[in-house]
Amino acid sequence: MNIMTRMTKPEGVGLDGARLALIPEYFSSYVDRGKIAGFQTLVARHGEIAHFEVRGNRDRERGLPMERDTIFRIYSMTKPITSLALMMLYEEGHFQLNHPVSRYIPSFANLRVWAGGTVEKYETVECEREMTIRDLLTHTSGLTYGFMQEHPVDALYRKAGIEGANTVKLTLKETVEAIAGLPLLFSPGQYWNYSVSTDVCGYLVEVLSGRPLDEFLAARIFAPLGMVDTGFFVPKEKLGRFATNYFRNPVTKKSGIMDMGDETSSYAQPPRFLSGGGGLTSTMTDYYRFCQMLLNGGELDGVRICSPKTIEFMTMNHLPGGKTMKQMSRSAFSELAAEGAGFGLGFQVTLDPAEAQHIGSPGNFSWGGAASTYFWIDPEEDLIAIFMTQLYPSSTYPFRPQYQQLVYGAITE
Repeated sequence: MNIMTRMTKPEGVGLDGARLALIPEYFSSYVDRGKIAGFQTLVARHGEIAHFEVRGNRDRERGLPMERDTIFRIYSMTKPITSLALMMLYEEGHFQLNHPVSRYIPSFANLRVWAGGTVEKYETVECEREMTIRDLLTHTSGLTYGFMQEHPVDALYRKAGIEGANTVKLTLKETVEAIAGLPLLFSPGQYWNYSVSTDVCGYLVEVLSGRPLDEFLAARIFAPLGMVDTGFFVPKEKLGRFATNYFRNPVTKKSGIMDMGDETSSYAQPPRFLSGGGGLTSTMTDYYRFCQMLLNGGELDGVRICSPKTIEFMTMNHLPGGKTMKQMSRSAFSELAAEGAGFGLGFQVTLDPAEAQHIGSPGNFSWGGAASTYFWIDPEEDLIAIFMTQLYPSSTYPFRPQYQQLVYGAITE
């Protein structure tokens, strides 16, 4: 489908066209100052795209322009897709959320919790209870990420070669088995900690469906939704559309190229590790179709992916006792701020916009990626907004709250 057929005049969906036009002008200042190479912004309301702008370059050094069909590394924006895949299997009766993970991954039966020591010599204690599938979907599992570099367990992940989406030497199954042999940061359910939990969810999709994760996602989500450019690698014939990924070191302030958008990229061939937590590449238009399906309650263009009750359930706050991410967080990092927000099954959920200190609606659900990509869906306003660029890490500049200010400032009714 040509996405341009879905474009509409902003005023027809209660948006101010002049104010929407301020969005690309605002973010172009980042391009002009050399902070980012280029970006895309999309705003849709009432099922129609009212704003889709492209500025700058997908590769600054080669002078290649950012274009509407540019392919991006979406990193952790993979997580909502994998979480939905698992919940599609839930709809079919394959598991219960309170089932122990060990019921499907036997090596998770004897998990232990870090109790002190060093990377070379440490103590562990028994978990207070077993890890459940709900713990994985809500990041209350006790797992972590190696890149945190905050706790000795993070170092144990790096030592084992578990590097999230950057894992290269292990398969998904091997990664999950390696995780099972490492201590948890805490007993499941005690805290919220950003982690490889969604990679384990991806492996559960494989175990429960009997299909490799890439095949399941392609057959059950991407093909039905017409997400023609989304996958775990960029085929040779599409590499000409792949953006270069840049970085800025938050300590040294040095910046440069992290991964080229060409045949030298690690995304130029099928990966050994299928990362359900951060391995996908996609385009703005593909990800918009995924978001519109979610906002529609699991359906798009006559194709039903899941039940509206499943989307409603996934976007409730599932943190114990109705707590916020801030109240439960043990994490040195989160893609989004923890104030005024809970966490559902694969999404951050806004509970209190005043506490979050940004305009929005209770019930917004969202997430972002490590290269500064971001989306949110506002059911109350029937609104979708997506931001695409390629700058690592995502905490470098405050793109996300700035984008929200500008988008909500354009609403007129």
